[in-house]
Amino acid sequence: MDTHSGTAPALDLEPAARRIGELVGSVDDRQLSGPTPCPDYSVRELLAHVLGLSVAFRDAARKELGPTTDTSPDSALPVLPDDWRESLPPLLDELVMAWRAPAAWEGMTQAGGVDLPASVAAMVVSNELVVHGWDLARSTGQEFRADEASLRSSEALLAPVDDGRGPGALFGPPVPIPHDAPLLDRVIALSGRRPDWRPGG
Repeated sequence: MDTHSGTAPALDLEPAARRIGELVGSVDDRQLSGPTPCPDYSVRELLAHVLGLSVAFRDAARKELGPTTDTSPDSALPVLPDDWRESLPPLLDELVMAWRAPAAWEGMTQAGGVDLPASVAAMVVSNELVVHGWDLARSTGQEFRADEASLRSSEALLAPVDDGRGPGALFGPPVPIPHDAPLLDRVIALSGRRPDWRPGG
């Protein structure tokens, strides 16, 4: 990952953010109360979480630290605003553009109440978009695709360390799957999800 001033960051959030935008456009209101791979979230709360993280990591990229970046996502169930269909796509665009600025990758920042290197924060939000995009697709019966660069970044972020646990433990213990499984399945399993998850399954 290139974090030097004046050069474009190597990881672009646009493919993962665009995919979420496409998925959002096909969510039926009747699906909002349905289950997701996140045990504590319905589709409604999952969408609210994506909206909230888009704001938090946009501000983290801009180094505009405050209430949007210092609140843990576990502090309360997120509430989906009535205008989510209109408000979420522009927020995703703002998130993408914020992380395209080379300065966004420099130094330290904050998200979810955690201080961390900005380059790591970029990997975290990329992973959030990939994993929660998959969550949303599975929960609403849609196809999910992810670009290889985003998947490789997620794999590197979530890979267990020597004690068998890694950042994926934030989602849940990794799910064992064959080593030759598709890259997307491996990433989803590292995030603590069953790649074969279906509503009611």
